[in-house]
Amino acid sequence: METAYIQTPIGTAELKGDENGLASITVLDNKIPSGTLPEVLKDAAQQFQEYFNGDRTVFELNLNPSGTDFQKKVWEALLKIPFGKTISYLELSKQLGDVKAIRAVASANGKNPLWIVVPCHRVIGTNGNLTGYAGGLHRKKWLLEHESPAKQTTLF
Repeated sequence: METAYIQTPIGTAELKGDENGLASITVLDNKIPSGTLPEVLKDAAQQFQEYFNGDRTVFELNLNPSGTDFQKKVWEALLKIPFGKTISYLELSKQLGDVKAIRAVASANGKNPLWIVVPCHRVIGTNGNLTGYAGGLHRKKWLLEHESPAKQTTLF
């Protein structure tokens, strides 16, 4: 497993992956020097920079996250949420076929290892409020504002 660090407007992103695909992306509060960029992570790093520059709305990467079958099913559903759009945990549960699974869906969402690429930040509370985000609500807010089709001073 190779590791790369890239600087983003909301922290240092740690990318991990190999020839089978990107396995995880974690945002860190500490600034870590970038260092050498492994060949298997160059495309991911490039696409991440394009996203933060406002030049990319869809990622085209091989993904290889570790998780249960249910978690992977939830993460697949997250990939269908379009850039600039949000849905609620309840809507996501309905899309997955079980409205009663809302807590399990929320838990799987919170365990998503592919920050931004699998857009768990696009899931919000039924009342429109921002709810838990492993990277911190300030990052979720930043990402949603970054993806907002109508740029405004502040969204939340």
